[in-house]
Amino acid sequence: MDIRFDGRVIIVTGGAQGIGQAIGAAFRDSGARVHLVDRDPRIVEVGHDLKMAVHVVDLSKRDASTELVHSVVAEEGRLDVLALAAGGIAGLAGLPLDGITDENWDRIMGANVKSALWLSQAAGPIMTKAEWGRIIVISSGAGLRPSLTGLHAYTASKHAVIGLMKQLSVGLAGAGVTVNSVAPGFILSSPDARNQWEGWTPERRSQVLAQINTGRLGTAEDIANATLFLASEQASWITGQVISVDGGRA
Repeated sequence: MDIRFDGRVIIVTGGAQGIGQAIGAAFRDSGARVHLVDRDPRIVEVGHDLKMAVHVVDLSKRDASTELVHSVVAEEGRLDVLALAAGGIAGLAGLPLDGITDENWDRIMGANVKSALWLSQAAGPIMTKAEWGRIIVISSGAGLRPSLTGLHAYTASKHAVIGLMKQLSVGLAGAGVTVNSVAPGFILSSPDARNQWEGWTPERRSQVLAQINTGRLGTAEDIANATLFLASEQASWITGQVISVDGGRA
């Protein structure tokens, strides 16, 4: 299947590393004009290396997200795809129940849920007017079951973005805009994930691998491939769905 995005304009969030960076590169290689977004200033160097436009934005802020979408549309004249990979656990893996505070709960909810909401809110009317659009939310296996991170806020936030995706899909489908989610399994695509993996004993690592039917951890490119499919013309009759890209679970 030859999937191309020539002439399409894509916003990819969480682009400073891992999954977001891989998604941005995959869209670029498929002919799209890509705008990478992250609140981490290191994205400037990433954008230079990948030869993409970059934006340093805190997407948990509604005004900042809205301004980003409008600035991209003003520059490009269109917006076709949102690939929302921003979020994560903010270094809080294993935080116990009694360690939850308003601050760390809100930080994770803001990164994972608010960013998706505000960008979709800004982009929805633009895509609806064009009668074509794709919104793909990178959720997690933690949005479908308890998380290996042991982090309550992360698991709750990923369940929330899947619920948000499903509701968005209902309101936008009639205008040719599909909304779906890719739920990755365990992937060493961020410092948090690598630190978690390296902190486990060999026995614990073997247990995790034994729960994956393919017998290996995933890669950021595995997630990028699924994202490109959901953004393609070939996926025009798929909406409101979660695709688990996790190697199969035993």
